[in-house]
Amino acid sequence: MPSTALDPTFEAVLRRHLRHLDAGSPIPPDVALKDLGLDSMQAVELVFDLEDELDVALPDEAMTAETFATAGRLWQAVDAARTQVTAAGS
Repeated sequence: MPSTALDPTFEAVLRRHLRHLDAGSPIPPDVALKDLGLDSMQAVELVFDLEDELDVALPDEAMTAETFATAGRLWQAVDAARTQVTAAGS
């Protein structure tokens, strides 16, 4: 089952793409990422960074506005992809 707590590596990668988030502020899991400065071009870069740093591939069906709406939704998609990779490798 996917976790709801944000992974520290995920949070660090995401933080680099949120230009309206103060350095010491937490990333609220339910605040719109666009309100924190994530635009569509940065979302593409974010996907590449997440895939590289977390060694995961987000499936095409996860590439939706809903997935990138909040940190919590994005983390659920990333965690689900990680869970699928782990299950496939078992």
